Amino acid sequence: MSAIVLKQAVIMMILIAVGAGCFKMKLLSRETVSQISGLVLKVVNPVVILMAYQREFKPELVKNLGFAFLASAVSYVVAFVVAYVAIPKKEGREIVIERFSSIYSNCGFMGIPLVQAMFQSEGVFYLTAYLTMFNGLVWSHGVMQMSGERSLKSLGKILRSPAIIAIIAGMILFFCQIMLPEVLAETFEMIGSLNSPLAMFVAGATIIQTNLPEVVKKPRIFYVCLLKLLVIPVLTILALTLIQADTTVEMTITAATAAPSAAICTMQCLNYKKNASYASEIFAVTTLFSVATMPLMMVIYERIGTLLG
Repeated sequence: MSAIVLKQAVIMMILIAVGAGCFKMKLLSRETVSQISGLVLKVVNPVVILMAYQREFKPELVKNLGFAFLASAVSYVVAFVVAYVAIPKKEGREIVIERFSSIYSNCGFMGIPLVQAMFQSEGVFYLTAYLTMFNGLVWSHGVMQMSGERSLKSLGKILRSPAIIAIIAGMILFFCQIMLPEVLAETFEMIGSLNSPLAMFVAGATIIQTNLPEVVKKPRIFYVCLLKLLVIPVLTILALTLIQADTTVEMTITAATAAPSAAICTMQCLNYKKNASYASEIFAVTTLFSVATMPLMMVIYERIGTLLG
């Protein structure tokens, strides 16, 4: 498994470099990058999720999906505790952005490619549990933190999320054992194959836009990176050993937890007049470092499993 993870890390780095190069050569503009990002989130990712449910019904899969929801809940409990303890309220600090960036990961963009490489569609099947919780929490807790209100008016957006729609549709097809026609299935598989390259191109284009000399002057960004990419994932791995779920489930949730900060943080900052520039810097730096730390977390999981086994 370590060899697969390291190979995927190299592939991700090459794709990110290509994306950065394309932006530098003006083959990609800011507007184009934004449009590709929307395409991945609203079309490609949902198709990948839907196709993950196109499989034969097995009680073991349902059982593991239940464990995936439990493991996702555990990972978010860990993330919330770490974020609120390690990032206390203090005058002059962007605590809302730092906590948001520590808790919520780019689990669709960076998580799906790595999980697909390790476990193919079965991994994505279990990843939908994490994606469901992500959408639910981002549009409730996340919005309340950004807006400063305690209203749940945004909850309707949860059900309108393309990922949630794909999960609901996929579950219906899975439990009713309805298989898509071959032509449609092959078309969707082709669309799904765009996920990794497009997501990495966007990541590369985002990183290259960051003013690294300015970022170096902001040690808080690296502190958030430490929490998001190392502390929370390692503590999650240790917590998941208590559940004793299927290895594929645990590694899938670990990969999702270890993904860089969520891009939606920047979008919400723009929406609620927060410091979007700071959020985008955290996103870019965590994305850059995650190419190394995500595979590292997979290796750490295996090592801890060996020690405890």
